[in-house]
Amino acid sequence: MVSIVQNVAIDCADAYELARFWSGVTGRPLHPDAEPGDQETLVMLAEGPVLYFNQVPEAKTIKNRIHLCLRPETSRDEEVNRLLDLGATFVTDHRNPDGSGWAVLADPEGNEFCVLRSDSDRAAMDSRAASQE
Repeated sequence: MVSIVQNVAIDCADAYELARFWSGVTGRPLHPDAEPGDQETLVMLAEGPVLYFNQVPEAKTIKNRIHLCLRPETSRDEEVNRLLDLGATFVTDHRNPDGSGWAVLADPEGNEFCVLRSDSDRAAMDSRAASQE
C-alpha cells in the first residue's frame, strides 16, 4: 500500500489572494467556486496534486522547510522577471556564470520558491559544453 499526494498545502493570511498569485505563476485556474474572502482556495494544476491555500491566523516567521521548485517554459531569467512583475520578491541568487543554478524568490506572503533552468536553458548549456570538448 502507498499514499497518494492529494495536495500541497500552503498556510497563508489571505487564501484567495495568494491563490490568485499562484494561479498567475502556473497559468492554471482557481477552483470554479473560489471567491474573495474564502478561507480555503485551490489552484487546479494540470497534473498531480492541487495547490491548497489555507488561511491561518499565524504569520510566517521562518524559512520554509518545504518549497516549490518551478521549471519555466521560457528561460529562467525571463521567468524570474515575469514572477517579479506578478508580485514575487527576490530572495537569493544561486545562478552560476556557466548558466547552472537557480534563483530563490518569495511569493507575496514570503513563502520561498525556486526558479530552475528551463529545458531550453539546459539544452543550450549542454550544447556549449559539447562544443568545448
